[in-house]
Amino acid sequence: MTDFTTPASNAGSIQNNVFPVKPAVAFALAALADWLFYGQRIGVSAAIFAIALASGSLLANFARLDRRQILLAGILVLAGLVPVVEEFNVASLFFIALALGVGLLLTTNRKLTGVREQAVALGDLYLIGPFRLLRDAIGLFNLPALTAGFTVWFIPVVLGVIFAFLFASANPLIAKWISLINPGDASSYVSVSRVLFWVTALSIAWPFIHVWWRRKPDLTSDVAERIPLEQEATSRNVDFFGAATILRSLILFNLLFAVQTVLDVAYLWGNATLPADVSYAAYAHLGAYPLILTALLAAGFVLAAMKPGGPAERSKVIRPLVYLWVGQNVLLVASSILRLDLYVQIYLLTWWRVAAFIWMLLVAFGLLLIVARIVLSRSNESLIRANLITLTATLYICSLVNFSAVIADYNVDHSREVAGNGIQVDMNYLIHLGPQALPAIDRAIQLRGADPTLVSRRNCLVEQQRNNLASWRAWGFRNWRLQRTLDAQQQGSSAS
Repeated sequence: MTDFTTPASNAGSIQNNVFPVKPAVAFALAALADWLFYGQRIGVSAAIFAIALASGSLLANFARLDRRQILLAGILVLAGLVPVVEEFNVASLFFIALALGVGLLLTTNRKLTGVREQAVALGDLYLIGPFRLLRDAIGLFNLPALTAGFTVWFIPVVLGVIFAFLFASANPLIAKWISLINPGDASSYVSVSRVLFWVTALSIAWPFIHVWWRRKPDLTSDVAERIPLEQEATSRNVDFFGAATILRSLILFNLLFAVQTVLDVAYLWGNATLPADVSYAAYAHLGAYPLILTALLAAGFVLAAMKPGGPAERSKVIRPLVYLWVGQNVLLVASSILRLDLYVQIYLLTWWRVAAFIWMLLVAFGLLLIVARIVLSRSNESLIRANLITLTATLYICSLVNFSAVIADYNVDHSREVAGNGIQVDMNYLIHLGPQALPAIDRAIQLRGADPTLVSRRNCLVEQQRNNLASWRAWGFRNWRLQRTLDAQQQGSSAS
């Protein structure tokens, strides 16, 4: 069984071990993050902050470092920074997080040696670690009476604010309502967005400054010596996913999601008349991706809260609220799919939009699998297995689909040249799709008329297709079918 208590090296009081060095380092990092990121474009600044975060972590935890691993951890961190120096994107951000997490594991965690334990520890660092800031701040002042009150409302309020901002970015009506909340002249003194930025920066930096890992109990140590330490640490440990917290969260989240659900049912599905200053195009075409992110956060919360055999899963009040909330999330995903479909009807298909459709369907099915796990009282391992089977089956089906031809045919069939509305077909994108788009390209050339440049680029694709079939070693059934189609077209044009 896993022990969630504070390690022995941190078993002393927070007042003695954490302050004042660790808070000073954390606030310095938050100030640096404010200077580097707030209102600024992100690039090499991400690498600078990562180096500062690693250095601050070394400074704050110098007494407990495994000095034999510092060199290896430093090399890994530097290697993880190379992609972000090249370009800041989602992939380079992932490698920064991975390098910092693995470096912290190497230098501060001597007992977690298994890959599974280390993976769980990294998950705790980034998913649970940011929420420890409030717990440790409460522990500083030794206010156990306030701890419970803060705990049961911290998760609902923080996630509720995040969901509200995501809904505002996805729904112009909600954004308009939020803009009507006028705090008067208070904004000239305090920027709410900047305060939230500082809180976020502190929450992200704090797990690296005040390092805490959960470990399996040491079965070789004396039980009589371990029990007092575990009791002392557990008394300070805050249960962020207790039944009271989950109940308040689900009530608040269901109310928030109900607003978005009612608006989508009325305006997106029911085509009700929107206010004069909000266009239907703006309502329909915004927010597909923020709403998917909202559904993913919701799924993560349900998994964290509804532990198999836990008090929340056994509650007769919480379970219906979970089912209601997951149902609203499934409808949210369906609304996202409809939004993307309306967008594609105007701006046509691309590889990324096809991938987005598939991803949204996987998210919706994953939510249904979570409900099935709760109803059938299955383990999280069975849920992971079911998701992996679904993902594998999806990838297998996708490997058999000629997406280049599908995208090209759709774009030509729904272009202005054929349908009479929408946008003109993007010939450059069709050429970019490769030889499999040749039948659609030929139809588009017939509609547009002979363009010498376009015909030349088309012939280059034909030559590329011939090269693909030049050797039997490169033979593929898809290329063979395409060649038969091209030969039939050529014979037909020669006969005419």
